[in-house]
Amino acid sequence: MINGKKVCVIMPAYNAEKTLKKTYDEIPKDIVDDVILTDDASQDETVKLSQELDIKTFVHTGNKGYGGNQKTCYQEALKVVPTLLSCCIQTINITPNSSYLWHP
Repeated sequence: MINGKKVCVIMPAYNAEKTLKKTYDEIPKDIVDDVILTDDASQDETVKLSQELDIKTFVHTGNKGYGGNQKTCYQEALKVVPTLLSCCIQTINITPNSSYLWHP
């Protein structure tokens, strides 16, 4: 929480096994209340690793594309009623430190 505001981080993922742990480890757990990952029918071990990291994980059975994946993330995040929402993308160049906040 930040100043009494619930914080949720969403992670739309597709074949993110190689970058997921690094990205997840950079999330400031002391202020983040929920982390949600939506896997877009990855062909690697993204889902397994996400579950091992104890991330709330939702899996598409078919690829919905980045927009569809992000939409699922937001839908699931709104169920936990966050005050602040941050989107983290699992790439080498974009980390939680460079993510953006959304105020629902």
